[in-house]
This record gives sequence, C-alpha cells and structure tokens, in this order.
Amino acid sequence: MNARPLDPSAGPAPLREALLNDWQQRLPLVAQPFEAMGRRYGCSEAVVIEQLAQAVSQGSVSRLGGVFAPGSGGAGLLCALAVPPERLEAVAALVNAVPGVNHNYEREHAYSLWFVITGPSREWIEQRLRELEQRCGLQALRLPMVRPYRINLGFDLRARGPAPVPAGAAQPARVRAITPAQRPLAALLEQGLPLQPRPFAAWAAALGWTEAQVLSTLQAWLDEGVLRRLGVIVRHHELGIASNAMCVFDVPDDDVDAHARVLAQQPGVTLCYRRERGQGWPFNLFCMIHGRERDAVRAALDVAREAAGLHAFPQAQLFSRRRFKQCGSGYFVDALPAPAASLSTQECAHA
Repeated sequence: MNARPLDPSAGPAPLREALLNDWQQRLPLVAQPFEAMGRRYGCSEAVVIEQLAQAVSQGSVSRLGGVFAPGSGGAGLLCALAVPPERLEAVAALVNAVPGVNHNYEREHAYSLWFVITGPSREWIEQRLRELEQRCGLQALRLPMVRPYRINLGFDLRARGPAPVPAGAAQPARVRAITPAQRPLAALLEQGLPLQPRPFAAWAAALGWTEAQVLSTLQAWLDEGVLRRLGVIVRHHELGIASNAMCVFDVPDDDVDAHARVLAQQPGVTLCYRRERGQGWPFNLFCMIHGRERDAVRAALDVAREAAGLHAFPQAQLFSRRRFKQCGSGYFVDALPAPAASLSTQECAHA
C-alpha cells in the first residue's frame, strides 16, 4: 500500500485514515520516520505523532511494531477448549490471565474457545497450558503449526467487501532464528515503536547500540523475511472489519502444499497455514478470512475454496462470536531490556 499526498486542509480524520491505511507494511527506516511520513501528506512530524498517539489511545491501533515470521524465535501454539456455554466467560477470563496469551476468541463450534499463546520456548508454553488445564478442569486441543503459507493481517481500510490484503512473496517454509545478541531488539519491536521524533535512537540507547545499528538490523530482518512487516498494527474490529471466520479443511498430507499455495493468494485470506491434526480434530489446513459483514466473508470463502479446489474435502467454518483478548505476540519477552518498559505503546484489547 503506497502512501499518497493528502490535502492538509482536509482535517485530522482523513489524515488519520491515510496514516493507518498506508503504513501497515513498511514504516520508513530512517532516523525520523514520522517526519518522513508527514512529508507525504504535507504535514509536520508533530501532527503525525499526535494522530498516531490518538489512534493508539482510542484503540484503533495496537502499536507501531513488527510481525515476525514463525521460526524467527520463541514459540507459538494455537489451542482450543470445548467449554460448556454456562462456563464460557469464566474460562475465557482464566485464559486471558495466562502469560503469553495474545488472542482469545469465542467461535461457533463445540470447541468454542480458541486462543494463541506465544513465549520463549515450547516448554514454557506447555507449562502455562498445564497450569491452565488444572485451573479450568478442561483439556486443551494443541495444534502446532507445520508450515505457514500466508501471514499478513494488514488491511485495505477503504475497501467495502472482503478485506483485501496486499500481494507479496510466498511465505518461506523456514527462516533463520534471531541471534541471542539481537533478541533484545526483537523484544522492543514486539512492544512497539515509541511515538517520539527519533524512536530508533531511543531503542539504541536502551540497548547500548548506535542508531545506525538498529536501523541496519531491522532492514536486514526485512530483507531476509525474518520480519514479515514493520508498520502500523491496526485493530480490525475497531475499524469496522468485525466479521471473521477460521476455515479448516481435511486435506491428504501429500496434497496440502498445492492447495494451500493457491488458497493463500485469494482475496480476503489473511492467514493460511498447515497445522498438525489433534485428537478428535481431523483438519490440517487452516485459513482466516476477514470482512466487514458475514455475507462478504462467506462469499470470499466460496471463491477461495473453488479457486483452491477444496470444495470436495471435509471442512468447517468457525465464525467468531466474541473477542476476549487481542494484543501482540511475546516470542522475545524474556529478552526485553528492563529500562525499556516505558517505551512501549502496546495495549491489549479485551472485549
């Protein structure tokens, strides 16, 4: 999504929309990124910072930060619980309280509560899950990722139909892990870019690096695919993209790649990956489709399923009902420099 010049007399509403829409994939990797953004629209650095700060405080933006490719560090796991309806809110509160849980949704299925947990290691995650299972008295379905095909929760906020996502290179099956010396920078990036004129210099000071080292490391991560995007991380619910469905398919293992590569490129598909099957869960190909209305999501699913040749396979669509939690991942939380905690702009949304 390329930024476009804006008439400064149009006022703050269109300017904020442009900032949120145009900078989800790549922030300027320069010493003063907000000054560079302002030049695109004929406004000052201070105005850009003010508009972004208001978007964060009002909940339409979670942070300005990065989204890492799976395998770059730490671990993540998709889990589900079959919760009796009368216990759903109480169990959701227990899940929200688990360290590392960053997404927690009610979905239309017997497995009614779906959550993602991230952390420094798979062992760390497993310990948190065992503690949760003891507290709620339920067994969690664990669905590790086998291969990602698309991961991009960037949206064209001006679109009215299924939420289009930007075209891009195929998601690599594997990326290198971030080195131990670089993990503190990754932790800061997860927390969010400080909204101040020289944010990368602030990170450099917290790390004992130079500003140039910070910028060159971030650029290298982007070039290598370790960092999928570095930009404005929007909260799609708050911006009207409130309908989403997790679509799952049972595809023969030898055929998954061929179908998934096509599925990942379809309009409205924001996430696409292969996961391990679980006990009582036969599905191995997953995708997410987002849109403003349920009918638009269904229509996008019909098109995507037909294009990818998936109509004949066993499948299910799990529309979301309620969002209990949504915030950034915590793959590198153990490496966060202590003096840097006050730099964060990240907040979690609880519904």
